[in-house]
Amino acid sequence: MEVKTPTLLLLATFGLEMVECGGTLAKNVMSGGKSYASVLLSRPESRLQIMEAAKILGVEVNFLDFSYGYVTPDAESKKKLVKIIRRVKPDIIITQDPVHSFSDLDPDRRQAMILYLEAIALSSRDFALEEMPDLKPHPIPTIYYMVPEQPNCVVDISPVFNIKESAREKLEHQLAFTTKVYLNRLSKETLKSIIPDLDSLPSDLEIGRSLHREMDKAFHLYHGLLAHGSKFAFAEPYRREGCFNLDYLVT
Repeated sequence: MEVKTPTLLLLATFGLEMVECGGTLAKNVMSGGKSYASVLLSRPESRLQIMEAAKILGVEVNFLDFSYGYVTPDAESKKKLVKIIRRVKPDIIITQDPVHSFSDLDPDRRQAMILYLEAIALSSRDFALEEMPDLKPHPIPTIYYMVPEQPNCVVDISPVFNIKESAREKLEHQLAFTTKVYLNRLSKETLKSIIPDLDSLPSDLEIGRSLHREMDKAFHLYHGLLAHGSKFAFAEPYRREGCFNLDYLVT
């Protein structure tokens, strides 16, 4: 059975999401497909790092220039997303999990989720055609929600796990931020149970690197090797929207 290499579009609220599903994006490129990412929120000092990570993954990335705390699903915001969807013409869109987004206290996630779903729907209709006459409506793609609380499928990223990890290493601002978050949340003694050599690490960046190495390996092993019945070592979890449409049952 011939498998078509799809065009993937990630609608990301933050740059780290590109790496969180980076195994899937990179594997798609390696198999001959195209992978794109549109990042809603990014600080100027982080953009070069996100671009470097995207280059490692083989992803074409663009920045949508929304402002922290001011994301709204208004008509002008929807047009920005619709333009991207109609230009890229994705077969698959990956975005955040709606269930998680509405309980997450990260800024703007709830509004962003509404914006994404509205834009995906409007991209297939006659919305704002007069303002983008060179871009035709695009049918609603297959949607996968990344890092869901209740996944219904996983992707084997064992062959590209090291590529994904290399891309994450480029996000230095994010890695240092992770350190600040966990130093506030956990005691030093608790952190040492994760990173035994914590006291010898010279900076927040190096602590963040060590934390992410441990967390990322544990997360992907949990959804891969440690999952009941899994055939994979490292896996990224997803929840596909809607039912699976199959010509035949597949193993």
